[in-house]
Amino acid sequence: MGALMLSAVTFLADPADPDAIDRLADTLSVLVSGVAGGLVGDAVIVAGRESEAAASIADATGAALVLHEGGSPYAAGAAAARRDWVLCLEAGDVPAEGWIRTLDRFIGTARPETGLGRLHRPAAGLSDRLVGRIEALIGAKRARAGDVVRREALRAGAVFAPRLKIRPLIARIDRP
Repeated sequence: MGALMLSAVTFLADPADPDAIDRLADTLSVLVSGVAGGLVGDAVIVAGRESEAAASIADATGAALVLHEGGSPYAAGAAAARRDWVLCLEAGDVPAEGWIRTLDRFIGTARPETGLGRLHRPAAGLSDRLVGRIEALIGAKRARAGDVVRREALRAGAVFAPRLKIRPLIARIDRP
C-alpha cells in the first residue's frame, strides 16, 4: 500500500440505541484491516448526542469522538480528521473484500480536481439510490455514507460549491 492514508469518519445517529452501538462496533472492527493494510490512519466517531457507550468505544479503539448537532456529520468529523482524505461511513457499514486496494488506488491516483469517490451501497434505501443516480449525472452537493472525499472539501462546509464530480468505485459497502 502507498504512503497516503485516509481518516475514517463514522456517523452514529442514535448512540442510545444498543443495536446502533453494536453496528458501530461492526464497522470499527472492519476498519482494523484498513489500519493493518496501511490505508486507515485514524478514525473519528460522530455521535448525534452524548453517550457513555460511544465514548467507551472511542476510548477503547483510539478513535476521536465528536458530538454533532445538525448539519453534515461528515463535515463535523472532518474537523477532527488528521488525513487529507476522508472515508464517510454510517454505523453498520462494512466495506466488502477489496475495499482497501480500491481506496488506496483511488487516493493514490486522484488529481487535485478529483471530486469524490463513491463506494457502491446495495443496501441503501430507494430514495438514497435515486439521489445517488441523479448525483452521478450532475455531481454531489454533499457527502454521503460510502464517499471518499478530500478533508478540505468537507471542512469548507456542509454543501459543496460547486458540486463535486463522482467517480464510482468498484468496492461496495454491506450492511449485515
